[in-house]
Amino acid sequence: MINNPLQNNSHGLGRRTSQSPERKDFSKIYTTAQIPNLIEVQRESYNRFLQMDLIPEERDNIGLQSVFGSIFPVSDFRETATLEYVEFQIGNWQCKCGNLEGLEHLRANCKDCGSKIKVDPFNPAEVLCNNCGTFNAVRPKLCPNCGEPVGLKHKHDQQECQERGMSYSVPLKVKIRLTVFDKDAETGTPTIRDIKEEDVFFGEIPLMTDNGTFIINGTERVIVSQLHRSPGVFFKGDRDDYLAKIIPYRGSWVEFEYDQKGILHARLGKRKILATIFLRALGMWLSPQIDMKTVSDSILEEVVKNAEYTNADILKLFYTIDEAVVSKGKIFMSVKPEGSTNLVGMRSEEDIKDRKEEITKIGKKVTKSAIAELRRLKKEKVEVSVNDFEGSFAVDDIVNTETGEVIVESNTELTAARLQQVIEENIQSFALFFPKADEIGEVIAQTLRKDTILKPVDALLEIYRKMRPGDPPTVPTAYHLLEGMFFDPRRFDLSRVGRLKFNIKMGRPERDRINDPLLAAADFVEVVNYLLRMKKNSEQYSQDDIDHLGNRRVRAVGELLENQFRIGLERMERAIKEKMSIQQDMFTTMPRDLVNAKPVTAAVREFFGSSQLSQFMDQTNPLSEITHKRRLSALGPGGLSRERAGFEVRDVHPTHYGRICPIETPEGPNIGLISSLSCFARINEFGFIESPYRKVEDGRVIEYVKIHNGGDTKFKPREHVPTEDVEKANKKLAKDGGKQAEFEPFPFYLTAWEEDKWIIGQANIELEERGFLVKERNAARQKGEFITADRADIQYMDVSPKQLVSVAASLIPFLENDDANRALMGSNMQRQSVPL
Repeated sequence: MINNPLQNNSHGLGRRTSQSPERKDFSKIYTTAQIPNLIEVQRESYNRFLQMDLIPEERDNIGLQSVFGSIFPVSDFRETATLEYVEFQIGNWQCKCGNLEGLEHLRANCKDCGSKIKVDPFNPAEVLCNNCGTFNAVRPKLCPNCGEPVGLKHKHDQQECQERGMSYSVPLKVKIRLTVFDKDAETGTPTIRDIKEEDVFFGEIPLMTDNGTFIINGTERVIVSQLHRSPGVFFKGDRDDYLAKIIPYRGSWVEFEYDQKGILHARLGKRKILATIFLRALGMWLSPQIDMKTVSDSILEEVVKNAEYTNADILKLFYTIDEAVVSKGKIFMSVKPEGSTNLVGMRSEEDIKDRKEEITKIGKKVTKSAIAELRRLKKEKVEVSVNDFEGSFAVDDIVNTETGEVIVESNTELTAARLQQVIEENIQSFALFFPKADEIGEVIAQTLRKDTILKPVDALLEIYRKMRPGDPPTVPTAYHLLEGMFFDPRRFDLSRVGRLKFNIKMGRPERDRINDPLLAAADFVEVVNYLLRMKKNSEQYSQDDIDHLGNRRVRAVGELLENQFRIGLERMERAIKEKMSIQQDMFTTMPRDLVNAKPVTAAVREFFGSSQLSQFMDQTNPLSEITHKRRLSALGPGGLSRERAGFEVRDVHPTHYGRICPIETPEGPNIGLISSLSCFARINEFGFIESPYRKVEDGRVIEYVKIHNGGDTKFKPREHVPTEDVEKANKKLAKDGGKQAEFEPFPFYLTAWEEDKWIIGQANIELEERGFLVKERNAARQKGEFITADRADIQYMDVSPKQLVSVAASLIPFLENDDANRALMGSNMQRQSVPL
């Protein structure tokens, strides 16, 4: 049987076609936003995982593509042979008679830029080129024998699978390349001797039906989406209990925490060390000498042993450092050309004037404006009072260059007596900092005074002893342990989501280094810096609420299956390495002899057959089907257990508004752990739930639309523009006989953390004909709190009163007059009604 998944409309907002019925709306509150496709959560996630209808060069590095890319290449222990992943193909794409074969026949070239564009054989409309934005009138290539386009060929259709107790699936074939090397006996340099490439059958992969379900052994199943804690960085602050956690998607957690004495510790897994030991070990990555990945163990050992990362280097990462200059028995502070300086607030011992205007005066404190003037005049130093150095500490060792004597050690207080000695011995200049007055406080300075380790090599060995007690450490193994924990993409994956959350928290651009799966050493420093500043100034630096929907995300079917695939491929990788090492003659071996896909197929079968999140579809009535596919569960592998889940995680959170239904949840021990998506909610590419809003500008609601085809207007495809601008342009074109723009309503979808920035009005705010808000003061929300706001301050507005609740709860008539407990029972019991 031939079926083409391209014929399914996978665009959730459903533009009106000639077949679709007209929807009558009798509600009093008008909304332009349409309810999105209710099962798009399932379909979109699985399509992104498979990328089945894309040719290899069109695929993004997500889903199956990313899993194969992260496991391969696989080399044997002697590095004489390597298995590489080339591409995969899901299903057989053929015409009815089998003459035409391959997805290339569903591609055409753009008339403007020549790039490949997808052709939909069941929809002959113009196709938009993603590269240049040109519309192309293209038709699919038809078979000269049967006159049919290429489609996905199935052994058995859905009905047949259900009747015969079979799984609705297609074959997965992976093209694998085996490269065999000859090694030079003297130099050990490899030379390529042989390359073989072939398709290896990786078993059957279940296909999703048009209804968002799977047919496994003849029964229809649904994979419930999982709500779990997002990877990223999290801060907790409560009196003296301050904590920073770096949570990757895969790999070792890192925590930074204080003890009662104000000493900062790092926790790697369950092992606790001083944070400065960890930072000193990271010095190997903060100031790398050479590329360590390419060197031998002997060179690596020599480089690590000779590496220096002093107390001064660590202090300079966090504190505001200034330079003091000694001249003729007087002490001066250098004027830094930029950045913060401790000179602000110190008393000047000289008058500095610009023409007649006084900048500094003897005995008066130096102000920020004075610093700006001194920088403008390019003044290098200012004489200051010796008394103002109270509480200052030396950054580096202050050494008498003539005698070699250390007068003041690094991170030691510059008392009046020590400062006098520095002046008497005519030390020309020295660096200093003020830990008490600094934004981050004394913590790092105190921790360094407790830390007896002074070199990165000793820090690495200390971490190894803590992580592997009883195992004798060597320098290369200690280095590779830390490298493997945080700087190896096979063992540590922050993920795109983790990087996004990290960037948001640290105030960087959201998409900065978004595809980098690893943390840089500087990222750890930034986390410690934020934690220290949060302890000193907890108002400006906020702690995180783990129940906030900005910190919880949805793992839908595609991502859950991706994790299973990775587990299966990791098992397969170990088997491949063992086979390669015992294989006598690699030159006669083919890739299929080394690859056994059973661990992968077993992992997939186990997931669909027995996972807690793979469930028989509830088919009592159409509502129960839709609700099941839109369900969110906090349970399951990698999630919570109902015994350990407390009250907070089950409770309704202000960020659930418009995202998760506050009403529909089970009544038993799973209350609050299993919930439903709200009517208008959607899940973005990072797994965060978004809710739609209408834009309000200067007290007026502005309706926006998304352009599909600009026609003869100036608007470009996918552009978001006010409705009135498009209608104005279309009206003019209607007179002139030009091609009008095609569009659909566009609400602004916001995540929970984006919503926190704005004041959002209720959907039932009274509007006049042109969209202006009638009342001066209106009911609104700000950061989850209900307020009354001026109409000029409102920036967004709800699209509909029912965006708050799920599909089941929205079917209850006059829900607002219903008691909350009765509404909960009603929304659950509607799913149990048997249709006649």
